[in-house]
Amino acid sequence: MEGATARWYASLTHKSLDRFQTLARRVAGEVPRGSRVLEVAPGPGYFAVELAKIGGYEITGLDISRTFVEIAQRNAAEAGVAIDFRQGNAASMLFRDESFDFLVCSAAFKNFAQPVEALREMYRVLKPGGRALIIDLRRDATRKSIDEAVDQMHAGPIDRVITKLTFRFMLLKRAYTKSEFENLVGQTKFRSCEISEDCIALEVSLRK
Repeated sequence: MEGATARWYASLTHKSLDRFQTLARRVAGEVPRGSRVLEVAPGPGYFAVELAKIGGYEITGLDISRTFVEIAQRNAAEAGVAIDFRQGNAASMLFRDESFDFLVCSAAFKNFAQPVEALREMYRVLKPGGRALIIDLRRDATRKSIDEAVDQMHAGPIDRVITKLTFRFMLLKRAYTKSEFENLVGQTKFRSCEISEDCIALEVSLRK
């Protein structure tokens, strides 16, 4: 996403800021202070900013969208936190091997043009024993569950309609089922993979 589309998405997702705060608290409860954390495709940077507010982490964000990088940098500056947001491709990260202790990718993996390469890059940049958490839409989510999830986003009526249509006719087509994701991970060197499901999402936990 670039330009006006990225700015619309940033405005829409900001209305669900509590979701990013919850995820940040969860990660802070699982990942030791002092860890290096990479967020792949952070978009507007809301999760990274919330984790930085908790403190004690060295956080980097990598997004292919120039607009999102600019928005994320501005959000971090306004929050008074230090985060290294950079523009780059998830399938070809400009980081050294074994650079990070923990990696998170939320609501973005389905959009990657080279998913296996992205997973291999995640493996490469993680330290031995490092973990990756990928959270994304599941392709077999029902229309009813999608509509219910969107209705909980605190968005206006027009945004809700646009978002439901986007899920139904665009995002679901790009998403993966649990078995499809297991097949992708099977083409990498990750030594463990646990996948859980809820009504609309997959949560993939990987360990190097």
